[in-house]
Amino acid sequence: MPSTHTKPIAITLGDAAGIGPEVIAKAFQDAPALTQGCFVVGEVSTMRRATRLIQREGEIVLPLVVIERPDEALELPPHCLPMLSIEELSKPIPYGQISAQSGELAGRCVVWAALAALRGEIAAMVTAPLHKEALAASGPPFNAFPGHTELLQALAAEHVGKSVSELPVRMMLANDELRTVLVSIHMSLREAIDAVTFDQVLQTLRITHDSLKSVLGRAPRIGVAGLNPHAGEGGLFGREEIEIIAPAMQAARQLGIDVSGPWAPDTVFMRARVVKGEPGEFDVVVAMYHDQGLIPVKYLGVEKGVNVTLGLPLVRTSPDHGTAFDIAGKGVADASSLIEAIRMARQLVG
Repeated sequence: MPSTHTKPIAITLGDAAGIGPEVIAKAFQDAPALTQGCFVVGEVSTMRRATRLIQREGEIVLPLVVIERPDEALELPPHCLPMLSIEELSKPIPYGQISAQSGELAGRCVVWAALAALRGEIAAMVTAPLHKEALAASGPPFNAFPGHTELLQALAAEHVGKSVSELPVRMMLANDELRTVLVSIHMSLREAIDAVTFDQVLQTLRITHDSLKSVLGRAPRIGVAGLNPHAGEGGLFGREEIEIIAPAMQAARQLGIDVSGPWAPDTVFMRARVVKGEPGEFDVVVAMYHDQGLIPVKYLGVEKGVNVTLGLPLVRTSPDHGTAFDIAGKGVADASSLIEAIRMARQLVG
């Protein structure tokens, strides 16, 4: 029967040498109702290899249906895998190895899906994990981008006729217990500390407020983590909280944003956590740098974590794990996080 969704969702291949194709195939196999109306942007032989890899004894291989247009995915029944191929490989990419070829293929899939989303041809994009070294090894233009977030930001900015600085984005990692948004993303810790500025913190609070307000149907309660131990302990362990973070929060309050803190970073995440269905004190925590925000969410279980890029003029979600080269090709990868990413994308597009 035809899908009830008005526009399809694109799922990008990820790095062909990693677990991306495998978890995509498992998602279509194990969650047919959720994945109906979705399609994969990638390469046919890579996905055929993945469908054979996950074949269970006594079951037929998941049928792969090649499509030429995104909307064709809406007319296909569940229990099949629609595939829009942007390249044809002469031989398979070996599992578990960094290669420029797999990096370029992964990057091209992201570009195709992003442009389709910006043109309004698809409802959202879900990105399987790519390998940052492979992306860099592929050379221009992809070696200019540390990962998905920066590449998507550049594509979106060009599409709307703005500079990258005029289209700020933020990374949110979420599961059913905790949400966290980061002030800075992929940079060294030394650079991340320097990135804690009044403008950056205020911008993060504004993007977080605007993005989650549409999801929750109300203003989100934002808890802010301090940069230093004990949130600086009144200036004893650093003055960033006093001179930068608190003033940015006060400016946010004047804009009608519900924000509190800065709180000690070693306890604020526990205070925000949903426990046994009971909400925490905050709907989301704004963290000052990558590992401060992501370690708590990932500790709760990467199998349920979803990465969401906030601030883009498109919906993009991703599973909370990498390419996992060490287990690629063994058929043991867990598709739970990708399934949650698809579910989150559907929620965000309504």
